[in-house]
Amino acid sequence: MIKIHKSYLIKKFLIKLILISSIFFGLVLIVNLIEEINFLKNSKVVINTPIFLTLLNAPSLLYEMFPFIFLISTQFFFIDLYDKKEIFTLRQFGLNNLNIVTLLSVTSFLLGILIITIFYNFSSLLKNEYLKIKNNYASDNKYLAAITKNGLWIKDISEKYILIINSDKIEKDNLLNLSITQFDANYEFKKNIIAKKADIKDNEWILYDAVITNWDNEYSEYKETNVYTNFNSTKINNLFSDLSALNLFKLQNLRKDYVSIGYSTDEIDIQNHRILSLPFQLVLMSVISAIIMINNKFKKNIILNIFFGVLISVIIYYLSHFSQLLGENRKLPLVLSVWFPLLIMLIISSIGIVRLNEK
Repeated sequence: MIKIHKSYLIKKFLIKLILISSIFFGLVLIVNLIEEINFLKNSKVVINTPIFLTLLNAPSLLYEMFPFIFLISTQFFFIDLYDKKEIFTLRQFGLNNLNIVTLLSVTSFLLGILIITIFYNFSSLLKNEYLKIKNNYASDNKYLAAITKNGLWIKDISEKYILIINSDKIEKDNLLNLSITQFDANYEFKKNIIAKKADIKDNEWILYDAVITNWDNEYSEYKETNVYTNFNSTKINNLFSDLSALNLFKLQNLRKDYVSIGYSTDEIDIQNHRILSLPFQLVLMSVISAIIMINNKFKKNIILNIFFGVLISVIIYYLSHFSQLLGENRKLPLVLSVWFPLLIMLIISSIGIVRLNEK
């Protein structure tokens, strides 16, 4: 009988998750569609384009909302149990509050594993296609950059010339051992620049120990010279900040490429820990929601419960954001900044669980 009841509870919980996820997905589609239409308002495209972009981007946005989906789903799960008085029937068959919360926790953890192994990889694939298509309509789509085993590569196009830039390593605001090949608008070779170092804090790069070879093979040496590009260190860093478009395997490969050229792997490490922490975050969100629902006095008041769930979600969101700021300012180790909010949630949930069966 206990196995039957556990199966029934898991099924009920999954139904709530599917329902709340569908509602969130619908909201994501509406909000993102408005955003895409606004982005493409000056482009000559049919309505199919923003709709298609929205469908590609929506799974990635939904992934970010899963912790709050689990929290609200758990609320509705308990509202249903109390509304139908099933909670009292379950207790007669030996399932107490702690048993139910444990069952939800295990289910949430297993679902979290499925989400990061299947859903995340699927959403990152769609996100990658989304960024490729959207780049065609962006005002700076002519500026391309990539990090490979052969270093950093940049393609920079202006009205007068085209630059192909390659650098072996990145150190803060400097590129080391770089070459810059300049072409005209018709891709006719103009000159090649080889430099030991470039200061790229601004768009006007300062090249040190540079050798410039012209189209007629004449060359000149400079201790210091300048070249204007559409890139600076800030823009280059921002180009590689959207890691949600990479699946778990691509993240690991990109990390190896970053290491090979001396580029900071902090962002990738944080992204990896965010992914790995998701199952634990889902468990804690479910547990906290369960504790609140078992302890509160307004179990049937759906509006008040939704408001309370949103309030908790906002608090947890800002706690995570505050922790990130501490990590960025080096007040906390970057990896700890990801897990710190979960430690706070674990402490809170542990306190609530102690007296759970007294309710």
